[in-house]
Amino acid sequence: MNSPTPENLDSLDGVDSAYLGALLAQQRISIRGARTHNLKNVDLDIPRNKLVVITGLSGSGKSSLAFDTLYAEGQRRYVESLSAYARQFLQLMDKPDVDVIEGLSPAISIEQKATSHNPRSTVGTVTEIHDYLRLLYARAGTPYCPDHHLPLQAQTVSQMVDATLAIADEPRLMILAPVAREKKGEFLELFAEMQAQGYVRFRVDGETYEYNDLPKLKKTEKHDIDVVIDRLRARPDMQQRLAESFEA
Repeated sequence: MNSPTPENLDSLDGVDSAYLGALLAQQRISIRGARTHNLKNVDLDIPRNKLVVITGLSGSGKSSLAFDTLYAEGQRRYVESLSAYARQFLQLMDKPDVDVIEGLSPAISIEQKATSHNPRSTVGTVTEIHDYLRLLYARAGTPYCPDHHLPLQAQTVSQMVDATLAIADEPRLMILAPVAREKKGEFLELFAEMQAQGYVRFRVDGETYEYNDLPKLKKTEKHDIDVVIDRLRARPDMQQRLAESFEA
């Protein structure tokens, strides 16, 4: 169900265009004339993107409003938007007894008797949409650098080489690979493993050391550690070496 836009509000018969315009501007869920089960013609506005709690005595209509009206209509509209092939595998819920519900998104409902007792459970894990959300953000989202607030994108090695040579202001470059960020420990095994792989220089908390000159780190303090992959001059004839460093 498509929500009306401010441009076509006047074309809606029997609907208060001023009311709908205010509704769209304020971003809320608006319920008018809810009569599901024991609800008595309830009119209600619920702010979107907020934590809202419905309280009341037993039998006052809390479940009728939350589950049998809001959730039922949100789920029904979502299922109706799917293809006929997809709908045959889903159960279409009955339309609740309500005059108007606007501003409603696809809904998720979790029963009070949910079987999960893990204190770390979230709405995403209980409803099994957590992995789908991760996939959505990974495939459709745009990652940004947390330090420079610039969009990140995948690059080939040749693109990385060209970009590095184009922006290099210093005659010498140091290629680093981060292996620890804000982590506690002495990292003796990490240094030994990297040294066995042929890496002999490290940057520890902003200072560069040879393997034999590494300071003894306090295991109760957090450290930033980078492996020095290579040190080279930024010249066009160093493209091959720079590419090998990126691939390391």
